[in-house]
Amino acid sequence: MPRTFLVIDIQNDYFSGGALPLWQAAETEARIIAAIAQARSGGDKVVLVQHISKDRTGLFANGAPGTALRPAILAAAADAPIITKRYADAFQDTELAKHLDVDSELLICGMMTQNCVVFTAMSAVAESFQRRVVADLCTAPTEPVHRIAVSALRSKLDVVTVEEAFV
Repeated sequence: MPRTFLVIDIQNDYFSGGALPLWQAAETEARIIAAIAQARSGGDKVVLVQHISKDRTGLFANGAPGTALRPAILAAAADAPIITKRYADAFQDTELAKHLDVDSELLICGMMTQNCVVFTAMSAVAESFQRRVVADLCTAPTEPVHRIAVSALRSKLDVVTVEEAFV
């Protein structure tokens, strides 16, 4: 079965000095970079998602430095398509579904567990795919928020560790 490793919103605004630094953002990014290498070595497709606001100021302001995807992510996934979104759900009003193989498995990770990861994983469009959220490749504003979101996701979807995802 074809697989796609979907990496959501690894953007400067979520790191130290950004508009909304998240809990363990740098550690999560490092684990995602290693997982991108694992995905590629296993023949999985990698797709990056970038949130860009319609607003000229604030979080993910169009053209602002905080909106940029992290350089190390771009380097690790150099030829991966980048899907631009304006909503938490990466499928909503985007071309994401066109980049996925029919009957494929989606391995979903990224930032913010309780928002963009949850809304993308639970999107009505995503229901046609086998979805697994890789919990240790996600983060949120705080550890409790991350853990609560992961716990809630477990009642609806398959939630795995990076080791389970890339065995």
